Amino acid sequence: MKKISINQMPSHIGEEVKLGAWLANKRSSGKIAFLQLRDGTGFVQGVVVKADVGEEIFQLAKSLTQESSIYVTGTVTEDTRNSFGCEIQVSSIEVLSLAEDFPITPKEHGTEFLMDNRHVWLRSRKQHAIMKIRNEIIRATYEFFNDEGFVKMDPPILTGSAPEGTSELFATKYFDEDAFLSQSGQLYMEAAAMAMGKVFSFGPTFRAEKSKTRRHLIEFWMIEPEMAFVEFNESLEVQENYVSYIVQSVLKNCKLELERLGRDTSKLEAIQAPFPRITYDDAIEFLHEKGFDDIQWGDDFGAPHETAIAEAYDKPVFITHYPVGIKPFYMQPHPERDDVVLCADLIAPEGYGEIIGGSERIYDYDLLKQRIKEHNLDESAYAWYLELRKYGTVPHSGFGLGLERTVAWISGAEHVRESIPFPRLLNRLYP
Repeated sequence: MKKISINQMPSHIGEEVKLGAWLANKRSSGKIAFLQLRDGTGFVQGVVVKADVGEEIFQLAKSLTQESSIYVTGTVTEDTRNSFGCEIQVSSIEVLSLAEDFPITPKEHGTEFLMDNRHVWLRSRKQHAIMKIRNEIIRATYEFFNDEGFVKMDPPILTGSAPEGTSELFATKYFDEDAFLSQSGQLYMEAAAMAMGKVFSFGPTFRAEKSKTRRHLIEFWMIEPEMAFVEFNESLEVQENYVSYIVQSVLKNCKLELERLGRDTSKLEAIQAPFPRITYDDAIEFLHEKGFDDIQWGDDFGAPHETAIAEAYDKPVFITHYPVGIKPFYMQPHPERDDVVLCADLIAPEGYGEIIGGSERIYDYDLLKQRIKEHNLDESAYAWYLELRKYGTVPHSGFGLGLERTVAWISGAEHVRESIPFPRLLNRLYP
């Protein structure tokens, strides 16, 4: 008897197989019981016909509780009524563990209840689909950067300095020194790029930001490429090619998951490079035309502003050349203007906000030292970062993509908390 997983079933039509599964749900109709089975790779229906299996197996099937774990033996048959394309005609059932009253039933539950039970909410069809899409984005990320000649490098989580200041960082004691949980690996990736040329990191980052919006998490994952000898516009091309690549990979490899989520895939099919670009100056003018009189030149954009701009396009849109005063210290000034920097935020469609922030980095030693002083940062903490400008400095650029916002956008999730297995929010550290 061959033991297979659910996702392998379409290749075993007509064969007798064995599945290890959990019972997601069940229903019975007279002398037939329908078992909704899941095993982590997918969901499938098991059909138990009393006349075929006998009274004992049939009653066992009817007595199973939600999320009981079982071995099921049966024949894989074609079923054109569902997208998966097959089901299993059950011949025997072996119970591994009969589950107690499962807290999440097919009825509606409140958000806080579901979050308190996140450890088992992950088993639901919707959450399973979002996690599969997340996994595909991660897989496609490695594939894209490896194919493009990038080297994966791992920056530290505990740092003695901060790329964007320390006001939104978690502080901790590192023996006799002060340390912070990283909000970005960027500074270290710049050092790595000077060694390896093109690098990327992929790891957790932390923001002690007291925000409760649907776009924010306290702990999230960032993909941060950094590229030597790459200037601002070249970096934008890498960004749009990367985002296009992961979207198309999800469309190709997660059809069932997108369908399960009810995602409008026509909107994703339009995501192909190049992406539109609008300067910060033009964005301010556009917002004034749309009646946003609350924002003036020099202000940063909030969620309503980004959404209004995004609604004018059917693709992600770059907003470029932000004012110096609202961006971090390390961004390269515009060559013809001293009031803006060579940076861009990539705004996702459909109200999901910024998914990428990036810039060309300052590579002049004196200018970077001046910026560190202007931002009242401790120069000694950035001594190694400054030294990169002394030993063969070159133009270089990089960006950071927030994984969870990207997952939320591509999957169509309402809130970013659904796009990470165990979200850390302002008032949530459990489970």
